[in-house]
Amino acid sequence: MNPVVPGRPAAAPGAMNAPGAPNALTRLIGPLPHMRALAAPLLIVMILAMMLVPLPAIVLDLLFTFNIAVSLVVLMVAAYTKRTLDFASFPSVLLVTTLLRLALNVASTRAVLLYGHTGTGAAGQVIESFAHFLIGGSLAVGLVVFAILTIINFVVVTKGAGRIAEVSARFALDAMPGKQMAIDADMASGSIDEKEARKRRNEVTQEAEFYGSMDGASKFVRGDAIAGIMILAINMVGGLAIGMLQHNLPIETAINNYVLLAIGDGLVAQVPALVISVAAGLVVSRVGDDDIGNQIAGQLFSIPRALGLTGKKKNALQDYLAKITEWRNAFAHGKVQHNSQSGCFISYYSGNQKTLRLTDDYWGNVERVFRGCDGLIDEVTRKVQELKSDAAPTA
Repeated sequence: MNPVVPGRPAAAPGAMNAPGAPNALTRLIGPLPHMRALAAPLLIVMILAMMLVPLPAIVLDLLFTFNIAVSLVVLMVAAYTKRTLDFASFPSVLLVTTLLRLALNVASTRAVLLYGHTGTGAAGQVIESFAHFLIGGSLAVGLVVFAILTIINFVVVTKGAGRIAEVSARFALDAMPGKQMAIDADMASGSIDEKEARKRRNEVTQEAEFYGSMDGASKFVRGDAIAGIMILAINMVGGLAIGMLQHNLPIETAINNYVLLAIGDGLVAQVPALVISVAAGLVVSRVGDDDIGNQIAGQLFSIPRALGLTGKKKNALQDYLAKITEWRNAFAHGKVQHNSQSGCFISYYSGNQKTLRLTDDYWGNVERVFRGCDGLIDEVTRKVQELKSDAAPTA
């Protein structure tokens, strides 16, 4: 039975359990902001706390896994987004994910330097798995893979996405007065009402602001790549010094522990960074109002003649290229010899010991193969030009 408060009408039976009726939890959190509004500030505070508070290995594993999962979610959202303004919060997402990676780097660096002398599992299973599975436990392979991923992220993807954002921001600002005049003309002619005109003006302004923000946000990724290289060097040098001087480890053990952990730490941060950079490239390079999958499938495979031409000439081109590759290997790795019976020949190994006789028939075959490649290239080029001419609109 519901209690009756003096001065307040009694509640109807079952009103407290009716759908939509306020309960104790709703009345408690009612004055607080919405939980979505609190999510971003709380996440940023937690990220900053990660840089200061030591974290155990199990927590590092969970956070590294969360970081990889977030990067994949961002990539999927960027791939399925139909318009750039549908993901207008991407510059802020890029900043938060970059801060998360740097905070994890700081936390893992602390764990590596403090407990690296205990073994390769000092900073958690995720870093150890990256160090052993991705690079096979080889330090040289790990350094090369880390350098390649950093170059791809920093030089190729990030630089290209930043350039696209810069040019798009400039064009959006230049086109803004014309778009505003076109909206005013449509409203004056009665094609749209004032509410639709206000909506379109906001979209024009948000588009220019978005590309400007993306141009600046690309600097976050660039700085993150530079910080990753510096953190790797600090972990390697500092770990070797601590291991040999403070814990009296042999140099082989110190290299195996600290350098391997430093490389694993760098790789576990560079992989999600590369995924986020690819997502940024997908967002800023978007053209049209359809997702990237439908655009590629509908445009790349929409001309059957091009696909038929590719399938018809592929076998011949593969045969030509296989012969050229075989000859290249013979001349690069074989040994040129001569005797009175066989004349000049090359002895080389390709699966087994082989001999290539440098006779007049051989040089004639070389000429036929190169002429065949040249003919195929000319034919494909001519067909492509014909397809472009057929697809061009007639006056």
